[in-house]
Amino acid sequence: MIKTILQLIIFAIVFLAITAYQELGMLADDGKAPAPYFSLPLLEQPTQRVTIKSLQGQQSVVYFFAPWCSICRYSMPNLNKLHEQGKVNAVAIALDFDSADAVSSFVEDLSLSMPVLLGNSHTASDYKVKAYPTYYVLSDDLKVVERSVGYSSELGIRARL
Repeated sequence: MIKTILQLIIFAIVFLAITAYQELGMLADDGKAPAPYFSLPLLEQPTQRVTIKSLQGQQSVVYFFAPWCSICRYSMPNLNKLHEQGKVNAVAIALDFDSADAVSSFVEDLSLSMPVLLGNSHTASDYKVKAYPTYYVLSDDLKVVERSVGYSSELGIRARL
């Protein structure tokens, strides 16, 4: 019994250490600084641009992904489900892609309904995205209040809201 408890404690410490390491260099999630500005084309209507200001007034998740990312493929449906249920306002931003067609195929394969924007290297740099998926939870006044890298379950996303 004590051995099992000790193993669980060691696992928890290792898990927290890895999580802290992954989040090094990300935007601060102290709710003080505003999230970086963006104005990006909408995947389905490239002539229409979406700005960060469209998220103002509601807590939102800004989710960065790459269409070749296998973890994104498993994680994004969790966020999309919460978005469809109206439990979270979400926008996905594609980065590190070869073409808009590659992003479209990815989105169609997953039947995503949340808005998908086409990001660029400036967006990745502004949001300090170094791995996929990366996401930030923004307050209704567009300040970063939570952040995460890697797979997130529905429960994990809900816990950060």
